[in-house]
Parts: sequence; C-alpha cells; structure tokens
Amino acid sequence: MCYGQQRPFSGDNLTPTRVVRLPNDNAVVVADLRGRLAETEARLARARAREAELSRRLNEMKRFVSVMEILETYLKRRFREQQEYVSGLFSPSPLSSK
Repeated sequence: MCYGQQRPFSGDNLTPTRVVRLPNDNAVVVADLRGRLAETEARLARARAREAELSRRLNEMKRFVSVMEILETYLKRRFREQQEYVSGLFSPSPLSSK
C-alpha cells in the first residue's frame, strides 16, 4: 500500500460507531452479563472462603508459636538451673577447704 493512499490520522477515527441492537440481541447481552456476574460472585465467594480458611490457619499458627516461645523460655530456664546445679557439684565446696 502506498503511503499517499492512507487517510491521515484524526480523532474522528477513534469514536466507535453506534450499533443498533435488536431486542433479541439485548436479551442475549443481558443473559451474558448475568452469567458473567454469577461467575464473578462465585469467584468472590471462593476467595472469601479461602481468606477465612487462611485467617483461621494463621491464628492457629500464631497460637502454636506462642506455645513454642513459652516452652523455649521454660527450657532455657531449666537448662540454666541444671548447669548451675552441675557446676555446683564439681566446684570445690567452701566448707571442704577449712
């Protein structure tokens, strides 16, 4: 195609032409939109259910972590107590040196 034969670009080329629809066409469009809306609502319901499940699991994990932190603190304290006890067994007693 030669460049001279193309129409120059103008804003008028961007305006869509209005299509006159028959009443039957409108019913098809409405049915299509209703179907798409139903699909969107179903996806939204699934997303909300997934969000609720993930929130439940997150809270469960938070409780688990809290319990593990409590156990860790307890075990560290018991370990220190045992270390002190064992070091007391092996250190010379102040009474034995007199």
